[in-house]
Amino acid sequence: MHRGHRAVLARLVDEARSHDLASIVLTFHPHPLEVLHPERAPEAICSLEQRLEHLERAGVDVVVAQAFTHELAAQSPREFVTETYVRNFGMRRIVVGRDSRFGRHNAGTVDTLRELGEELGFDVVVLEDVGDPATTRWSSTAVRTALGQGRIDAASEHLGRPHCVRGTVVHGERRGRELGFPTANLSADAEGMVPADGVYAGWLVRDTLPEGDPERRQPAAISVGSNPTFDAHRRTVEAHVLDRTDLDLYGEPVTIEFVERLRGMVRYEGIEPLIEQMRADVSAAREVLS
Repeated sequence: MHRGHRAVLARLVDEARSHDLASIVLTFHPHPLEVLHPERAPEAICSLEQRLEHLERAGVDVVVAQAFTHELAAQSPREFVTETYVRNFGMRRIVVGRDSRFGRHNAGTVDTLRELGEELGFDVVVLEDVGDPATTRWSSTAVRTALGQGRIDAASEHLGRPHCVRGTVVHGERRGRELGFPTANLSADAEGMVPADGVYAGWLVRDTLPEGDPERRQPAAISVGSNPTFDAHRRTVEAHVLDRTDLDLYGEPVTIEFVERLRGMVRYEGIEPLIEQMRADVSAAREVLS
């Protein structure tokens, strides 16, 4: 759900309202490459549930999460449009980006849609690239690359929002608490692509608390990695809420919003240098988030 997607969604909702129609989004799950070429499948930036939440916020009336199968992939562009869009949805208008491809071997193009629209009775609304094509093209690939390099600012620029990872707080090694910096450790099945190892400034959002509750959104210093100082091997995401040692978040679902990368992950020789660095990280996170 990057800024290009959101531009298409905004136009979709506008077209639907202008023509007294329902706005419908079709999304595939799992990603087509997970079915066709698992070895080439990209890491998911967000979970299906997160995607549905973004679509709801965009004002879409209906979302269809279509199970992607080999049978679906084998449909010709004509079969796909006729069966899915026209017969199932009663489509009258379709809003797509200019590089939209569909059908077997991605053979269908915008021109294909226009030809089928004239035959089957629907209009095609084509959006050009959002932003300056010479410098920035909003894409999921660019978001994944930025996150893999820890460039949260670039990822957020493409997304038009902070990148988020969501999971349940679980018990960790309790090293942070012993060092004076208690952390909320996310479960291993957390939703959303975890960025490159390092320390970040961001926010911890307590998902069960209502909007407007002062306890819902807390400033945090976030660690991503395997704690090399302690020779740990399991990669974790843990967040230290600034100036709070009284929070008991075990078992709570929380969302971590990444704002800025402060530094890479470093192995320290001894506890004191680590504690000194953690104090500096907290100060840096406070300055960024202020």
